[in-house]
Amino acid sequence: MGSSLLTNSSAMTALQTLRNVSSQLATTQNRISTGQRVSTASDNAAYWSIATSMRSDNAALSAVSDSLGLSAATVDTEYTALTSVIGDKESGLTKLQALLVEAKTAGIDRTKIQADITQIQQDMRLKADSATFNGINWLSINTSATPAATPLSFNLVSSYSRVGGTPTIGSITVTTANFALYTTGGASPTGILDTTVAPPAGGPTPAPAAASVSSLNIGALTDAAPDQVLLDSYIAQVTTAINTVASAAANLGAVKNRIATNTEFVKTLMDSVDRGVGQLVDADMNAESTRLQALQTQQQLGVQALSIANQNSQSILSLFRG
Repeated sequence: MGSSLLTNSSAMTALQTLRNVSSQLATTQNRISTGQRVSTASDNAAYWSIATSMRSDNAALSAVSDSLGLSAATVDTEYTALTSVIGDKESGLTKLQALLVEAKTAGIDRTKIQADITQIQQDMRLKADSATFNGINWLSINTSATPAATPLSFNLVSSYSRVGGTPTIGSITVTTANFALYTTGGASPTGILDTTVAPPAGGPTPAPAAASVSSLNIGALTDAAPDQVLLDSYIAQVTTAINTVASAAANLGAVKNRIATNTEFVKTLMDSVDRGVGQLVDADMNAESTRLQALQTQQQLGVQALSIANQNSQSILSLFRG
């Protein structure tokens, strides 16, 4: 083929090669700057769509993790108060039971014992009323419509999953009635410590009013047999309350363990999702660094080749010189 002034095939080929190299170089530089080989849908529509959905799932899992943290704090607050109400030999129901047993002693001053009992009753109520976290209290609840009634149950968000386009939210259901020590607003109290029990047969005459653990009073009791029968019933009532509160605390302990297990699982799952997204869209920086060096060299050679091809037109001019 002869030399042409209007059509420089060599320059056209060199320019096309240079454009291709520059395009690849721009892609490589973008991957290095973003750290991703798929940063937009145009890079790889399928992978970008999957990664976007998985990132959305991870955001939901992060919200679940936050919710579990809030639930753990709430449960821990209620659990701490329950165990404190059970108490030990110096406080709580345990001390109350010991005082009632002590009151069985003939000739003892039950008025002074009642003074201790009253302090314990007030202290237990204070602890139950104080077991509030984020405005929630499961131990001292209001069952009336005004102010807003405490819900009969709470669903503590514990998990999130998505199959196809259908999300599923898992939860741990907590029934407040199982933990309520005191209740207000209803026709009659139904809490563990404020539910009244009718006096036993064989007790004092006239029969005293029904009493709860939070209202029992032994100050007027004597060594008489009917009074001792009533005192025995009080001891049995407190013993039952101890067992019931202990069972409630055990249930909350199980909920605490479940929340802790789910918290660790959600964190591990989030890490797994992050790794999965990374495998789809992250750039191999070692490979991209090597490719960058090669493309920069090719670009320099392409510029040189184009420069040589453009000089061919100058050689045509020499043919017309005398």
